[in-house]
Amino acid sequence: MAKKIIVIGSGFGGLAASLRLRAKGYEVTLIEKHPDLGGRARVFKKGNFIYDGGPTVITAPYLFEELFSLFNKKISDYVNIVPLNLWYRFVFSDGDTFDYTGNEKSMEKEIKKFSEVDYKGYNKLVKFTEKIFDKGFTDLSDKPFNNLIFMLKQIPSLLTLRSYNSVYKLVSGYISNEKLRRVFSMHPLLVGGNPFTTTSIYALILFLEKKWGIHYSMGGTGSVVEALEKLMNEENIKIIKDAEVTEIISNNNKVEGIRLNNSKVINSDYIICNSDPPNVYKNLIKNKNNYNYLFKQKMKRMDYSMGLFVYYFGSKKKYKKVAHHTIYFGNSYEKHLNNIFEKKILSEDISYYLHRPSATDPNMAPVDQDAFYVLVPVPNNLSNINWSEKGEKFKNLILEKMDKSVLPGIKENVVSDFYLTPDYFEKELATLHGSGFSIQPKFSQSAYFRFHNQSEIFNNLYFVGAGTHPGAGMPGVLSSAKVLDRLF
Repeated sequence: MAKKIIVIGSGFGGLAASLRLRAKGYEVTLIEKHPDLGGRARVFKKGNFIYDGGPTVITAPYLFEELFSLFNKKISDYVNIVPLNLWYRFVFSDGDTFDYTGNEKSMEKEIKKFSEVDYKGYNKLVKFTEKIFDKGFTDLSDKPFNNLIFMLKQIPSLLTLRSYNSVYKLVSGYISNEKLRRVFSMHPLLVGGNPFTTTSIYALILFLEKKWGIHYSMGGTGSVVEALEKLMNEENIKIIKDAEVTEIISNNNKVEGIRLNNSKVINSDYIICNSDPPNVYKNLIKNKNNYNYLFKQKMKRMDYSMGLFVYYFGSKKKYKKVAHHTIYFGNSYEKHLNNIFEKKILSEDISYYLHRPSATDPNMAPVDQDAFYVLVPVPNNLSNINWSEKGEKFKNLILEKMDKSVLPGIKENVVSDFYLTPDYFEKELATLHGSGFSIQPKFSQSAYFRFHNQSEIFNNLYFVGAGTHPGAGMPGVLSSAKVLDRLF
């Protein structure tokens, strides 16, 4: 008789874990509190506009392809994932732009617009990030860091790769121009980290993008969720929606099952959490007798990622010249990030990421109109910001900033809109303190020092997703499910 596994949460980590464990012959039940799957990748529809909830940048698409190949199926029969020529357009507060692509001749031209000498440094940086990628992603992203000895074995190579440096410091060793430093150091922000404090291991993202490119799924990222749900149904994975796990029932060093909606109990041999580990340990496990001193200290010392303010809006005007992905830098960089991560205060000098899926996929918006979302890093809820008071003002500030830069006239052209604050992440996505990406990717919170894929406390409790190894971002959470292949 097949052992029973419950997977809590249907973000990409939970979807991938469900499929990988089903392929191994386990009886898998996926539980999702919302009426739709996806977690952060949920889809919102308002009027005739379609908005991806969160993740929009698809890198390493082979990680999705693997999930279908486990069952001898082709992803192309389920969803159409296409490469983008222009990966990101960076826009600076003074109007300067940088078009980031996989074409090296174009990259040379763009870099030399800012600094002739930095093109050489850029090439050296890429070569060094390849070394980090080979170690950090190829060798270690799907390995469990459950014991200290394994971690200690990695330290010599991590020191050789200068992982004690921040991403910004690493980049600054090769690049002298401040604007280019911002362009090539911004990647930690995609996974919830401050470039000035995130270990340089995460500079591997720069090379990861170069290796596989930046992709988009036609119909939005939600179409990937739909494709995976279809595959799960075909492979007899039980899916329970609209059901919130209110307790993980434990006994000594084991978990025995879950309680749904404070009433119904479902027993299981194993539980996989695609849910924020600190929230699980704090709020879902009621019996904390097993938590030893070291684990309690680990919980206390954790630094959490920034929060996110996400504004979704439709425009009756079509902005044909706006890129699919735009990253806008305000005047300050380090000071702004310090305000968010350390001081936890709002600043009017905002930076933001603007997503325009209708640049690639006209079906995301009505004819001759555009669908957008703008994601703005903000302090998490340890800031005690009252978003019910600040939310509308902050939305208007964002509109004002975009109107004066990337989207002229947008204030008069918005026809449909809504926004999400860190409160949504805390209440609806159950992240502690409303963090956008669980805990920060600092060296002291990476690999062994992150929450383990196999629980430090309970033998049969496991984690996938942003808060465990290897970390946030689509490649990270999909790789966390691959770790389970080595543990089961």
